[in-house]
Amino acid sequence: MRASLILVLLLMLAPALAGCSRVLSDGAPPPRPAPTPSGPTPAAIAAVLIDRPIDGGTRAAVLAEGASLGRCLAQLSAADVRFSPRPDEARGGACGLYDAGILGPDMGTVARLTPGDPLVTCQTALALSIWRRQSVEPAAREMFGQDVVSIDHFGAYACRPVNNTAGDRPSAHGLAAALDFSGVRLRDGRRITVSGDWSGTGPEARFLRRIRDDACRIFGTVLSPDYNAFHDDHLHLEATGGRAFCR
Repeated sequence: MRASLILVLLLMLAPALAGCSRVLSDGAPPPRPAPTPSGPTPAAIAAVLIDRPIDGGTRAAVLAEGASLGRCLAQLSAADVRFSPRPDEARGGACGLYDAGILGPDMGTVARLTPGDPLVTCQTALALSIWRRQSVEPAAREMFGQDVVSIDHFGAYACRPVNNTAGDRPSAHGLAAALDFSGVRLRDGRRITVSGDWSGTGPEARFLRRIRDDACRIFGTVLSPDYNAFHDDHLHLEATGGRAFCR
């Protein structure tokens, strides 16, 4: 009778002992399932900067995101801006291409750069994309009631000294870190140019000065006709760090 009772008790305890032996042999309990990610996805975070209105932190954000090619590319991709990176390349002297590439169209807007596909740093592409979406296009719609279809410029990369003057310090253009903006064309064909409209008193001059002031909160250096005669027909937009300069 006693032996039968002991046998019954052992049979009842067998499952529990087996489970305990599995825990001890593995060294740890079975892993818990991975937690479900919460909060915004990386793509959603990346989309914020180009779609965010310009404020006092915009330039710092451009510098921070532009300092990493991976984060910069994620910003552009999330905003549907085409950018084709190129391998780094030293080009002699103070010139070279680092974190640079071809800036293609912004598929989220109607405005296109003319000439297209400039060679710029990723940081410059990011700054230009913010300026285009958050300044140039909305200012034109507000002041002229129509879209900008072309953002005209004189070029970006050029291995040369400042002001094309021999003996001057190397230009940011030699690192593809600047673009010279010359004007815009509206949907009805009307053109607004720095050379022809900066010194006026009408809406064209107010438009140009407004987007210049906005650029000063995005780019590190912005030079206009107010700076010197070398800039009487364009805005020099330079996406670099260091002390900001706007004139």
